[in-house]
Amino acid sequence: MISEKICLKIKFERQKYGLSQEELALKSGLSRNAIWKIESGRVSPTITSLEKIAQALDMDFATLTDVSKVDL
Repeated sequence: MISEKICLKIKFERQKYGLSQEELALKSGLSRNAIWKIESGRVSPTITSLEKIAQALDMDFATLTDVSKVDL
């Protein structure tokens, strides 16, 4: 459940900044396929992936992983 919320938050934050999956992939050093799999909940993101995504979105790890306000 927490993993699902993190995946939704990543997608929300990416869209809030007007980034495509490809753009987030380039900024984070992950593949577009990895971003798609994470956002769709097909895979749970690793700590390393979350750190890269947080940096790419100009936010700290704690903010990205705070899902207290994310509803499924």
